[in-house]
Amino acid sequence: MKIVLLKDVKGTGKAGDVVEAKDGYAKNFLIKNGLAKVADAQALNDNKNQKEAQAFHRSEQLKANRELREKIDGIEITLTAKSGENGKFFGAITNKEIGDKLNELGFDIDKKKIVLDANIKATGRYTVSVRISAEETAKITVIVNN
Repeated sequence: MKIVLLKDVKGTGKAGDVVEAKDGYAKNFLIKNGLAKVADAQALNDNKNQKEAQAFHRSEQLKANRELREKIDGIEITLTAKSGENGKFFGAITNKEIGDKLNELGFDIDKKKIVLDANIKATGRYTVSVRISAEETAKITVIVNN
């Protein structure tokens, strides 16, 4: 029996796949539990339309991520921190502080997407990565002063 999976089913397929399953398994388990529906013309058409919509939304999201990366890439932000007599900070500059500064500048970036190679514990210029998505990563410069 041909069915369209509504949810991921281990060993059978992922949501949206059109698969062939044994009649008993399809009727008594998959369809009964709302995991699949019979692959008639209406179900196949709905599945095709849903996949096209997902592809469109994915391309729009990729386009938005690329535009955000282009805006952020290469900008410089300046942060200040209190330091002791020897120039070492009382603590460190964290991704939260960098994220707050980016939010002040109008970029909605979550602190979890800011990747620090090492702790920033002294004044200077640092290159920091901002992971916008799996495909897009921007590099910004963080200038730290006393």
